[in-house]
Amino acid sequence: MEFDETPVSGPDQTTRQRVVRSILVDGPSTAAALAERLDLTPAAVRRHLDQLVEEGSVEAREPRSQATRGRGRPAKLFALTEVGRDGFDQKYDDLAVLALRFLAETGGEEAVRAFADRRVAFVEERFGPLSAAEPDLSPAEVLARIFTEEGYAASVRQLPVVGEQLCQQHCPVSHVAHEFPQLCEAETAAISRVLDHHVQRLATIAHGDGVCTTCIPGAAATSPGSTNQKERVTG
Repeated sequence: MEFDETPVSGPDQTTRQRVVRSILVDGPSTAAALAERLDLTPAAVRRHLDQLVEEGSVEAREPRSQATRGRGRPAKLFALTEVGRDGFDQKYDDLAVLALRFLAETGGEEAVRAFADRRVAFVEERFGPLSAAEPDLSPAEVLARIFTEEGYAASVRQLPVVGEQLCQQHCPVSHVAHEFPQLCEAETAAISRVLDHHVQRLATIAHGDGVCTTCIPGAAATSPGSTNQKERVTG
C-alpha cells in the first residue's frame, strides 16, 4: 500500500498526510489521540483536521454509546471518508466492478462466489508456512501479518472475556465489496477455515464502518473482571 507523501504545499501538507495515515492505521481517532501519536499540539492537530474535514477526506463522528467516564461531552472521533481512502493505493477500481458485474450477469451468483474464494486463497496458502516460521505469533497475529502484506493494515486487539478482534484498518477492495459483499464473506470464511472454528465479522469498511473487525471468540480471552485491553500491530 503506497500513499504519495510528496509535499504539495510545504510542511503543512506533509503533516496533514501524517494525520491521514495515522487514522488509516489506527482507525477513527480523537484529536487528542492523534496529537499524542504524532507528537503534535492539540491545536495543530485540530487545524489539520478542520482542513481535512473541509476537503472531505475526514469526517467527524459521535462516539458510540459507552459507559460514561468523567464529565463533559465525549470527544468526537475522526474517520476517513471514501475520498480520504482514495488517497491510498487501491488494487481494484471501476474496471473491477464492471468485470464482476459481467461475471454476475454471465455466470451468476455461483461464479461471483467462486471468484471471491479464489481471491482470498492467499490466506490458506500462507497461514501454515507463516505459523511454522513464526511460532511466537498467535493464530490471529499470523492472520494480521498476512493481511497486512496484502495491504489491509491489520492488527490484533485482545479484549477481556470475549477473545480477540482482527482489525483491518484499510481494505484494498472496499469499493468493489460495497457492491459485491461476497468478497467480505469469502474473507470471513477463509479466516474460519484456517482457525478451524466460527468467527464473526462485526463491521466492514465496505459498508461505511471505519474499520473491518472480525471477532475471534475465546482465542486469547483474559480472565473475567479484567479491564486490560491491548492491541498488537503486526507487519
